[in-house]
Amino acid sequence: MTQPINRYLDHAILVPQMTREEATSLIQSGIDYQVKTVCVRPCDIDLAVKMCRGTQTEVSCGLGFPHGTHCTESKAAETLIYCSKGVSEIDMVANYGWIRSGLWDEVRSDIKAVVDVAHAHKVLVKVIFETSQLTLEQISRATEMSIEAGADFVKTSTGFNGEGASEEAVKCMLTTANGRIKVKPSGGIRDAERAMLFVEMGAERLGVNGTSTPTICEGRIGTKETQEGY
Repeated sequence: MTQPINRYLDHAILVPQMTREEATSLIQSGIDYQVKTVCVRPCDIDLAVKMCRGTQTEVSCGLGFPHGTHCTESKAAETLIYCSKGVSEIDMVANYGWIRSGLWDEVRSDIKAVVDVAHAHKVLVKVIFETSQLTLEQISRATEMSIEAGADFVKTSTGFNGEGASEEAVKCMLTTANGRIKVKPSGGIRDAERAMLFVEMGAERLGVNGTSTPTICEGRIGTKETQEGY
């Protein structure tokens, strides 16, 4: 591990029914633990950017959540809006229906449309596959498409559909990536032991529910909580 565990964390605050008060509290928790980013709903970007200004924590946001089925043009338009609001990173959901269909040109173009806009604003892009819905062959090919599209990370899961990060899927992504793109496991990482497992495998970022950040950063064993979204 090349840095403290908190600096690997994208502290997710994505539950749709969350109140503004709850979101504010979780953003502040991420800042207090000096996580790498707070990953927020688009409606909370302005709040998060204001709160994180001058801290060690940056702002990321979800795009195309949670299914990835927005049209490519709308994903690109969303990207421009979020970049203009001051996010540092965007976590986009790939169209995993297209991945399952083998529509690889469309998958690559969908990702590239977001990457081109984001990189023009010096914003990083992570591509979410929803690996629980895919075969290992599809995960590997989607990783290649993300590399060809110029994305910065590939990511396992939204936390809203099926199993989160599995060791098998992460190993597949890391093997295919072979250092050409970074890998972010997300979903079901609720304690320090699970977090360290993926870091030791070679992950360079971890997606965790904001409610799990204290447990991970303080080195505790997690509970059986099953909070929605990571």
